[in-house]
Amino acid sequence: MGVRLMVVDDHRLLAEALASALKLRGHRVLAATAPTSGSAELVVGRVPEVCLYGTATPARPGAFDPIVRIRRERPQVAVVVLGPVPDSWGIAAAFAAGAAGYVRHDERIEGVERAMLKARAGESAVAPRLLQGAFADLLNPAAAPDDEGQRLLRLLTPREAEVLLRVTEGEDTRRIAAGMRIAPSTARTHVQRVLVKLGVGSRLEAAALAARTGLLERAGLSGRAGPSGGVGQPDRVEMPDRAGAPDRTRPVM
Repeated sequence: MGVRLMVVDDHRLLAEALASALKLRGHRVLAATAPTSGSAELVVGRVPEVCLYGTATPARPGAFDPIVRIRRERPQVAVVVLGPVPDSWGIAAAFAAGAAGYVRHDERIEGVERAMLKARAGESAVAPRLLQGAFADLLNPAAAPDDEGQRLLRLLTPREAEVLLRVTEGEDTRRIAAGMRIAPSTARTHVQRVLVKLGVGSRLEAAALAARTGLLERAGLSGRAGPSGGVGQPDRVEMPDRAGAPDRTRPVM
């Protein structure tokens, strides 16, 4: 039996992609929402069985405040966090906020689906090896490794970093060009340079890498207001129900 769920992520493109994949696997996706900071009210209002909550910066203060509110006002909603690993403090913070599970950002869709089903059944949805690693890191802290996000950020010019942000927001070449007031051919060149510098083969891979490493947050660009969109109001993609009828509350994009 499919799960009634909502997908929340700091990056709209990732939320939409995951929502579409789960819809194809027979689950009823109520909405794909970004960013996480404005998600609590939507989840509280829609009351899904499971909320998939993706964040690239789980150790950031306040990263899981929406989960605290969701669990306080709708305790029947099981929240599964999708986050980077290793991040021991982030894993601990997620469970302290009331999350029912924690899954790696790069987990296969089957793994995400298993975590959803376990969380809906009231079980803890976290791989034992993930907990073992987190506890080991917390009990035996080691010197922090090189920050991958910071390393990747140094490869990009400020303009390329903005292009990457727009890519993660789902903008195509035409919208990137209009938003940055450059020619479409120039925008296309910037996108290609970003893909080459990050060592990825597609825009979706670039968005996933940015989410996993927190690259844009380190650049101070996450949630940036721009000509193509505002900040603070969640972007939503309402999904049709199983019968194919559109949701009447679909927002104007």
